[in-house]
Amino acid sequence: MKTRVFITGAAGYLGSVLCEHLLREGYHVTGLDNLMYGESGLFHLCNNPDFDFEYGDCRDERLVSSLVRKADVIIPLAALVGVGASNRDPLLTKTVNTDAVAMINRLRSPQQLVIYPNTNSGYGTQTGETFCTEDTPLQPISLYGTTKVEAENLLLDSPNTITLRLATVFGTSPRMRLDLLVNHFVYTAIFDKYIIIFEKDFKRNYVHIRDVADCFIHCIRNSESMVGRPYNVGLDEANYSKEELALKIKEHLPEFFVHFSEFGSDPDKRNYIVSNQRLREAGFEAKRTLEEGIPELIKGYRLLGRQKYKNV
Repeated sequence: MKTRVFITGAAGYLGSVLCEHLLREGYHVTGLDNLMYGESGLFHLCNNPDFDFEYGDCRDERLVSSLVRKADVIIPLAALVGVGASNRDPLLTKTVNTDAVAMINRLRSPQQLVIYPNTNSGYGTQTGETFCTEDTPLQPISLYGTTKVEAENLLLDSPNTITLRLATVFGTSPRMRLDLLVNHFVYTAIFDKYIIIFEKDFKRNYVHIRDVADCFIHCIRNSESMVGRPYNVGLDEANYSKEELALKIKEHLPEFFVHFSEFGSDPDKRNYIVSNQRLREAGFEAKRTLEEGIPELIKGYRLLGRQKYKNV
């Protein structure tokens, strides 16, 4: 009998890659998504008999209840992600990011495993000099960070849950995101050829999207020893400042002009380096580097062709 995995937000940036990895490893996957961005990134999975898809809203209790009932593992990916998207519609953000997760937790049985992706932006403003561990107090300063931390807290107070505090994710996906820092910097280097960077010394941790997908699978396979705890998910060698990241990209795209400004601020105020030791001790370690990810993104952006509304 195959393990049945139910994923909300299955057609999103992470979900579309995670579905592919789960199916490849022999799981049965049911995805739910409202396709709010018009995604078509799951078409290539439709010939797989172990893949099912439901079009709908993760806040629809009747629909979600029917899907939860059939699952062994639940992965609530559906969320308004990032400061900009969250601030644009605070009510939608709260009902999707927190309330929908609370509903799933109420509907499921204690025997069903929940693996939840939080963001390590919950660490808020730190010094950038010391490592944040899972014992570092969470101090989110954005609506996005606050709603994700609230959802994590309610899950960790319940049985059979694992939460993953994701570093800033990078890499290509069928539902591409250009707002993530590495993805954005490479896109800007290719199409604008220059960037103005503020708070150049602010640091954060990074992780490849396919390492994140593999981490979810590791959690399913090792859930008995991992439940009840949060885990930072990032690449230890990828704790970089904005300046260091931009200069790495410039190595691949020498015409990229980088200017550092004293003006401007990050609304999320991320400035920290992260320890991923707990996850490593649980048997998983991210392995895909920025040196691999930057050429991948350059190749991916060639597929964009002429940009809409741009005569280039």
